[in-house]
Amino acid sequence: MTIRLESEEKALISDYAAAFGISVSEFMRKVALERIEDELDLKAWEEAKAEFDSDPVTISAAEIAKKYL
Repeated sequence: MTIRLESEEKALISDYAAAFGISVSEFMRKVALERIEDELDLKAWEEAKAEFDSDPVTISAAEIAKKYL
C-alpha cells in the first residue's frame, strides 16, 4: 500500500512514530485500525441508543444477576 504525503506531513508522522519507538508502517496500521474500531463502536452505540429511545425500559444489575446467575 502506498500513500502520498507532503514532506511536512511525512516528517511529522515519522517523528511521532519514532518518539514511541515504532515504525511508520506500524503506526499507520495502528491508527487506521483504531479509527475503524472507533467508527464501529460509535455505530453500535447509536443503534443501541436508538433501540433504547424507542423502548426505554431498564433492568437493574440485581435483576439481571437473578435471571442469569
